[in-house]
Order: sequence, then C-alpha cells, then structure tokens
Amino acid sequence: MTNQYIASVDVGTTSIRCQITNSQGQILSSACIKVNLLYPQPGYVEINPDELWSDVCSVIKSSVADANISIKEILLGISTQRGTFTTWRKDNSQPFHNFITWKDLRSDTLVKQWNQSFLMKTFRIGCYALYLVTRNKRFLAGSSLKIANTQSTMRLVWVLKNIPQLKQAIENKNVMFGTVDTWLLYKFSGGRKHITDITNASATGFYDPFVLSWAIWAKRVLNIPISILPEVVDNDYSFGYTDKSVFGYPVPIKCVISDQSASMFGSCCFNYGDIKVTLGTGTFLDVNTKQMVHGSASGLYPLVGWKLNNELTYFIEGACNDTGSIIQWALSAGIIENPYESSDLANSVENTDGVYFVPAFSGLGPPIMDDNAASGFIGLKATSRKQHMIRAILESIVFRFTLLYNLLQKETNLKIKGICIDGGVANNDFVCQLLANILGIEVYRPSTTEVTILGVTFITGLKAGIWKTRNELKKMRALNSIFKPSSDMSVYENCMNEFSMWLKAVDRFKLWYNLK
Repeated sequence: MTNQYIASVDVGTTSIRCQITNSQGQILSSACIKVNLLYPQPGYVEINPDELWSDVCSVIKSSVADANISIKEILLGISTQRGTFTTWRKDNSQPFHNFITWKDLRSDTLVKQWNQSFLMKTFRIGCYALYLVTRNKRFLAGSSLKIANTQSTMRLVWVLKNIPQLKQAIENKNVMFGTVDTWLLYKFSGGRKHITDITNASATGFYDPFVLSWAIWAKRVLNIPISILPEVVDNDYSFGYTDKSVFGYPVPIKCVISDQSASMFGSCCFNYGDIKVTLGTGTFLDVNTKQMVHGSASGLYPLVGWKLNNELTYFIEGACNDTGSIIQWALSAGIIENPYESSDLANSVENTDGVYFVPAFSGLGPPIMDDNAASGFIGLKATSRKQHMIRAILESIVFRFTLLYNLLQKETNLKIKGICIDGGVANNDFVCQLLANILGIEVYRPSTTEVTILGVTFITGLKAGIWKTRNELKKMRALNSIFKPSSDMSVYENCMNEFSMWLKAVDRFKLWYNLK
C-alpha cells in the first residue's frame, strides 16, 4: 500500500516540529525549528507570517528527507497554537501585520476597559437573570463572561482600530482573518481555502460553542465584521491536497486541530471525565465532557474538543498562563542553570525554609481572576539558599494547578482516579510526585513528551484507515511513569500546610498593580 507514512506537524509558540510515523506507529524521523518570536515593543509578541510558512514547509521537507521516504508517500496532519492570528489581503495574500500571538498584551487596556464597562456588567446581569429563569448553562457562562488577553477577541479589535489600511480594505471586502491553522491552509491550498477548524475557532473567544457559530455579539457589540472570518469546518474535513507548487507533489491533508485538543486525543482521553493536564508554556487542564457543554461562573470555560465523523466532543478547560515560562525566567535570571537538574535540587532540601513564590507574570487566573497580581518571592531570609528558591518555584506551579483542580472538583461530580500529563514541565519528577501527593490521585506520564504530535498522528491514521478503532490507539500509547500518592498521611498533611501558607503569600501579591 502507498501513502502509509504520516507527517505530523505541531506549530507551537516556541517551536515547529514534524514527525514521520509509519503504519506500525514507529517513529522514523523528527525535525524541529525554533519559532522566531518578535518583540517590537514591550508586551508585543509577534511572528512573521511568511517566515512561519517557510519554516513549516522546511521542517516537513527535512523530516521526510531524514526518514528516507518520498514526499509522495506522506499524509499530512497539523496541530497549531491557539489564539494567534493575522489578517491579509484577499487579492494578493499580503498580510496587513505580523501574527499577534496569544501571549501578546497590546490589547490589555482594551480588555480591562471592556471587562469593567457598563455594557459588559449589564450583559452579565442579564445573562444571570436568564439563567435563573431557564437554568440554561449558556446563560450561566455568560453571567461570568470575561474577555482575556489570551483570546483573539480584543487583539483583533485593537488591529481594527489601529491599522488604517484595514478599514478601507474591509469596505472593499478585501480582508481575510485567520488563526495559524487558517493561514497555513490558505497557503497550502494556493489561496483557494479560507477555513478554520472548529477547535481553533472555539478558542478565539468570539465563537459560541453552545450554538456552534461565530458569536452575534462580536459583530453587534465589538463591530467585528463577520465577512472577514473563515468558514468553520470539522477536524477530519476534506481538506484536500497541498498545491503542487509547495512540495512538487499534491500531498493529502487529513487532519487539522488545535494543540490542546490534539494532546487530549494523544492522551487517549476519549471518555467522559477523562482528564489531561499540559504543563507547557502555560498549564492547561482539559476534561472530556462528551456532548455536554459545561457552563461555569468561576473561570472554567467550555470549548469544542474535536469533531470527528460528525461526532462532537466538548471540553471543560481551565488555564494558568505561567508554567514553563516561569522555568524559562528562572533560567534567564540564573536561579536555575539547567531545567533538568531542578528536580534533584528541589529534592535536596526537605522544604523551602519558609520561602514561597507566586507565579503571576500573566496575572492569576481562575478562581482568583486577578490580572493585577504581581510575581515574586516572599519569606527570604539569611538561611535561604538557591535550592529553597528552586523548590518554591516548582511548588508554586503545583499549588497554582491545585487551585484549578479544586475548582473543577467543586463544579462537577467527577470521581477522578488519575490524570494524564504532558508538556515539557511534565518531565520534572518533583512536580509530578508533588501533584500526586497533594491531589491524592495517580499521575500518568507518557513515554513521549510529544503527545500533541501523537494526537495528530492518531487522528490522521484513523482518517486514512491505517487504524480502525480508538482501542488500537490505546494499545500504542505507552507510559513512562506512574506517580502514586504517598501512603504516609503526614506527607499529605504537610502538603496541605504548605499550600495554605502559599495561599497567604498569594494574598500579599494580589492587586499589586492597582496600588497607588
């Protein structure tokens, strides 16, 4: 049989990876290119669209060459970072601006203005009143609607306000909006397709997962023109083939999906209540709720997990924006010299010696919901050593997630026995064991850290008929380690005491940037 090699591409925030897998699930090759992030001003984080496109093509060609196969033998599957977008001219494909990434803060003032506006407060009150009457979870979610910097919403509003060329081009119907997946599909198709997959659309902030369409309020309240938005399609949509000019041969595209959804699929979280935690640049907690859309008033939010074979699966998601970024900061500050040694250094001391760290470079999300919190250490004294500080940093990542987990437990009746983890920070044994100890559940770490790519591979293989059932995929997924909670009750009690003290430290850092 031909076309039995899968090229799975993951376009992340910091890197672009492509992995070649055969029909037995064996990895033949892997290639990686670092994403060139641009920082034109403080708080601005951009990517050049043409450079990203070139790098994606390059990494695919490199991985195919390393696998010693022909481009004619591959099936292409793609996952992308969410919330990052650009706009471009319909007539000549020229971008109006760079990709504005999900980490970009240029619209922070707009976000705060809108969240505190009379209009938004009225909207929330109206939604809550409707919820009391109807008990519809859609209105419960609306009652706590809060626009976030990580969503595309206000960054797109900022673009529409601040790039003059756009206004005239919109009047001439010469503008296309797209997240990373949309741009890549547009380029791969030679400009013929202006589409986005449903999981990326769901994460923009202005796609309504309850009714599965672009939100009406985005047009009426924020003046986002619907005409510039792409068509929303399923994850196993008939994406067609790459234009012959791209690789010299039309390569079939079988799957497009967002990174968090791909990692859920790669973790084989197919059933109701299955939980995956990505410990990457940020922490993302995702729970499979099947056909149930979960409305929350506490900061958890519903997303489309995937739509495959016309079957829709929803997630509950909660996020902490600072995880791997905290480790990167500690590296740049010289606190940690090598991320791989941080676990051993943290374990080399019995405790933090009263030192606590608050990870809030991007504020504190649910359930605290404080964008004005500060980051920092508290409790430093003459006896404090680097090991104590490193342990405090790693503990803060776990404690921050514990808040999110407790919120999930409060809002659902899920009986959780274990969680699947992935992402770079999941390689840290100290973090994994502390998670198991404080949550009182098993933590499953896979043998591969590239779970996002694994998810793309699985979906592409199912679509192509290489694998027939999801049970086959479960057999292919191997675990590296299972971290079990300590049977010593004093360990749990000590964890909770430290967690309680950390919460007191958090209180000291709240609303710091509102203080005069």
